Amino acid sequence: MEKEQVVQEIAKKMKLIRTEQSLSQDRMAEILGISKKTLVQIEKERTLPGWNVVVSFTALFENSEILQNTLGNEPLEVIRLVTFGTPEEPYGKTMGGKVWWREIDSQSGYTLQQNLISQHYRIIDQQNFRWYSTFDQNEALERFKQLIH
Repeated sequence: MEKEQVVQEIAKKMKLIRTEQSLSQDRMAEILGISKKTLVQIEKERTLPGWNVVVSFTALFENSEILQNTLGNEPLEVIRLVTFGTPEEPYGKTMGGKVWWREIDSQSGYTLQQNLISQHYRIIDQQNFRWYSTFDQNEALERFKQLIH
């Protein structure tokens, strides 16, 4: 998933999530630090939000069912991955991927999974800490091989 794709997906869902959260356009615009006019343009799909708005929106509404169905159960992980690339050390405790993840391989205390919605890959350890995330399958497989040996 590229930054532009994330922006487009979030833009398409902003009105639904605003409604899901029972927020008026005035209140949502205030929360996001944008004008109501800008929010209306985004909701009518006449313009796209900036990356800062997308990041703020995702952080503030990460528990939204609609947002989770759009980016997977950990939307901030997708934002971090698109922003920073792949981490080189364990970060972030996960829930282990019981619902939104397909297990690809599990060896030597590490599990390689793929998110069913965003299609990105991650490696977690036995305590469910995330060691690596990427959208590239070959990178994920290579890092997995490094960790298990």
